[in-house]
Amino acid sequence: MRFGLNLLLWTDTLEEAIRPILDEVKSIGFDAVEVPVFELDVEKYAKWGKYLDDAGLARTGVTVRGVEDNPMSPDPAVRKQGIAANKLAVDCCRAAGCEALVGPYHSALGYFSGKGPTADEWQWAVESMREVAEYAQPAGVVLGLEYLNRFECYLLNTAADGARFCRDVDHPQCKMMYDTFHSHIEEKNTPNAIRELKGCLAHVHISENDRSTPGQGNVRWAENFDTLKEIGYDNLMVIEAFGLALERLVPATKIWRRMYASERQLATDGLNFMKAEVAKRW
Repeated sequence: MRFGLNLLLWTDTLEEAIRPILDEVKSIGFDAVEVPVFELDVEKYAKWGKYLDDAGLARTGVTVRGVEDNPMSPDPAVRKQGIAANKLAVDCCRAAGCEALVGPYHSALGYFSGKGPTADEWQWAVESMREVAEYAQPAGVVLGLEYLNRFECYLLNTAADGARFCRDVDHPQCKMMYDTFHSHIEEKNTPNAIRELKGCLAHVHISENDRSTPGQGNVRWAENFDTLKEIGYDNLMVIEAFGLALERLVPATKIWRRMYASERQLATDGLNFMKAEVAKRW
């Protein structure tokens, strides 16, 4: 098992000021970082790939789509924008040496129609993602699609939704990721949810129910780790936690108060927690 940390704890863009943070993350003992892929600048990500190579950190990328480039929009022009943006995110990941592109880029984050996905919306999302998967395969970038709780999107809200979506896309490069935060909200049975993803699970976010230090909240951790072991998961476990460092993320994360002593405390305690739980089982 390898362990990573999502850089959204500190930043939503790669800039010189985060170099000491990357060195600190490595010194704490992480194997990888998850980098934000919101600026679709391939040349920039290529430069950061070289730095991350030197820093000895593996990486994945995380991105999202909005209303203006929604891959399941009823407007073909908007869907085309979504496909293009996702392909460009794949290019950035390839340039940076990212193993996977994860996140809820299957549909627009934070946009709601007032009802569940229609058959047409589902099919548009499937067709859009199949095109991106075909593009990602020669790039060597795995697509790790994230299902979100019902307050953040309406296309994929459960592991069963995600597994069905992957089956419909029907491409080996299209996989799912699992996030303990969203599962804690939406799933009636944690083990059964994880079992739904057997065979298509490519990535795991370790995230507490309040988005702070993993292991210090109410997520059913024993069930999560037990079942991930049961289905044979043995890839990256990445801490995804948020705080108040990024004002632009506050409206999306809905975090209004500080819930940990410091980012280093969260990272250190979270890594120790993951390693201890894995050591019990793997």
